[in-house]
Amino acid sequence: MEETISQFRNEVIVFDMATPYVCIGTLTGEDHRYYILEDADIHDLRDSTTTRELYVLDTKKHGVGVNRSKAWVRKDDVISLSLLSDVKE
Repeated sequence: MEETISQFRNEVIVFDMATPYVCIGTLTGEDHRYYILEDADIHDLRDSTTTRELYVLDTKKHGVGVNRSKAWVRKDDVISLSLLSDVKE
């Protein structure tokens, strides 16, 4: 079975970015250039001493620290994506 991003709509997604950001939120849509997240946490890893992996694990344990009601994430900057529920502890 072929999976597409549309199967993840209304699920909490983790976007690992090419930049020092990690974006976590509920995927609600997309267009040719952006993924649209609601109730999102856009986290600049330069603002903390934690690693990307530990930040994502903490989010899985404690929930998404929402700092944006809606965010557009540029597809060209995404290097990987996964469901937060698929993150292994």
